[in-house]
Order: sequence, then C-alpha cells, then structure tokens
Amino acid sequence: MKAAVLYAPGDLRIEYRDIPVITNDDDVLIAVQAAGICGSDLDRIFKTGMYQMPAVPGHEFCGIVKKVGNGVTDFKTGDRVAVAPILPCFKCDSCEQGNYGQCSAYDYIGSRRDGAFAEYVIAPAQNLVRMPDGIDFISGAVVEPACVALHGMLKTQIKVGDTVAVMGCGAIGLLAIQFAKIMGATKILAADILEGKLAAAQKAGASEVFDSSKMDITAEIIELTHGGADVVVETAGVPIVQEQCVRMVKKQGMVLFLGTAHQDVVFPKETFEGIIRNEITMKGTWNSFSAPFPGIEWRAVMELLENGKLDVSSFITNSVSLGDLPDTLLHMKNREIEYNKIVVKIPE
Repeated sequence: MKAAVLYAPGDLRIEYRDIPVITNDDDVLIAVQAAGICGSDLDRIFKTGMYQMPAVPGHEFCGIVKKVGNGVTDFKTGDRVAVAPILPCFKCDSCEQGNYGQCSAYDYIGSRRDGAFAEYVIAPAQNLVRMPDGIDFISGAVVEPACVALHGMLKTQIKVGDTVAVMGCGAIGLLAIQFAKIMGATKILAADILEGKLAAAQKAGASEVFDSSKMDITAEIIELTHGGADVVVETAGVPIVQEQCVRMVKKQGMVLFLGTAHQDVVFPKETFEGIIRNEITMKGTWNSFSAPFPGIEWRAVMELLENGKLDVSSFITNSVSLGDLPDTLLHMKNREIEYNKIVVKIPE
C-alpha cells in the first residue's frame, strides 16, 4: 500500500509498505477513503515527531471495512465507518468514570501507532462508528474534529437565548458556531484576523463577524453584549486571545478553551482579579470521548450530518492526493495558503 511515513520531524516520505495484518480477533482492517489534516499533525510532522518512528500519522479519517477479525460481529466487509482514534486502557480511574480522554495509559491511532495517511489502517471494532450512506467520505473525514468541538461545547451548557462569542474561525471555531446555534444561542459573535475565515463564519451562522486586528475586540464584545458574552469559546490557541476571552465574558459567565497553548499564557493582575471578583468559570476540553465509548458526541455528529443540521462541506478548503501531502503540509506550515480544513483523498 502507499503511505506517508514520518522518519523524523520534517522528514515525511511517500513510500510503499505492506498492508497491515490483523493480529487481534477484535480488530478491523479499514481501507481509508479520506483523512483530514489536523493542526496537531503539523506540529507532529514538523516539530515533535511521533512516539515511535518511522510511523504513519493521521487520526481524522473514515473508510470502508475490508476485513474483520474472528471476534468481530458488529461489522462486516463493505461497511462505511468513521473511526475514533483513541485506544483507552479501560482500566484506570479515568476510564472507569467514562473520561477516556484522560486515560492514564492510552494508545492513539496516528500518534502512538500507525495512522490514516495511508491506504489501509488497523483499528479495534469498538472504535468504529457506522457512517450513513448519505454522508460522503470527504465529510466523513471531518467527523472526528466535529466530535472534538461538540465534546467541548457540551461543557458550556449553552441555553436558549444565550450570547456566545467565538474567538478564532478555523475548522473548530466554525464547528463551535454551528453547535452554539444548534444548542439555542440567539446571538453568535465571531472574530478572526483573516477575511476568508470571517466569511466562512458568517456562512456557518455567526450573527456578526469582526476583524480583531482592526479593533479592540474585547471592548467591542462588551459593548455589544452590554457587559460581556454569556459564553466565550477560544479556539485560536493564541495567548493574547486566550487572555482577551477572560475579559470579554460576562460576570459569572463561562470561558471554554478549545485551542491549545503553544507558549506561556500570562494573565495581567487585573484580568486575574476579574476572574475572582466576577466568579468566572473557565473550562478546558480535550478530545471527543464519553461513555458509552466512543461517546454521544460520535452518534450525535453522525445524526446531525445525516439530517443536514450540521454542515462541514462548506469549510473544507480542498482535497489533495496522498502523493501531494508532503508539499501541502509544507505550504500549510509556511502559511503560504489560507485554509480551514484540507482533506487527503485516498485512494487518489
């Protein structure tokens, strides 16, 4: 099979490998049809590397069941599936409480073991989520990040009539906008510094969009909401934005951090004092899993995609071939292209 193999940070090679063989009765061989490129893939491929190399990255994917282990009864050859990438231990305290994203001894497709930037991949049957025929494979590659966004948004407990501010309009931000609307928010304010992303945010359902490079976005949000948004969702992973979010939320409101930190996040004493005096709730969120595994997020996203209440196709920038993946990743890293979500189409 053809695969993108990472030998060292910055050294990704397209080469031919043996098709993986099922060695566990509960495993399934999947013919990958499409795989999304995540921001974490860029860090992994160019900076940190994978846990063991050489190895194949890629964890956002869907495909067709090609072969099943002797113990698999729920799936058969030809089934269309998306795949939850985490492999929890199911034994630690976190797993026993259904908090699989906090598992103490997890494995992970695409970072700790071979992933989906290849024509075939192995996954346990319990990680498979059946994909309705009405969902195309390109959209299926975005199921995993949609579940990540929903997992976080469920923590906010957004109510009908709430005002939500979404800071950062990449793929996760656009999904957060849609979920805020589905959950009942009546005013959704979205900010970014790129015109294309703001246009996508408007299409996704934002009530108003703002170029935060051209204004004091914190003051703007506070004025428009008469004191701050009920919920502020941070998806940019930028320290200045992470601090702004804490200042633009209303008293006793909530800030949800969906973006990761790439450097130290420092709060001025006035901002920290505001957290205390205004009794602000700050919540972090990680991954996309809940009990029963892989979680309500995966079932809900499939249903929302199937009935047209969730749209991912509008912000898929384009699809590329597996052979074009190394050059595409380099362009993304160097910010030579503007994108929201790029999907690798497999087979070509």
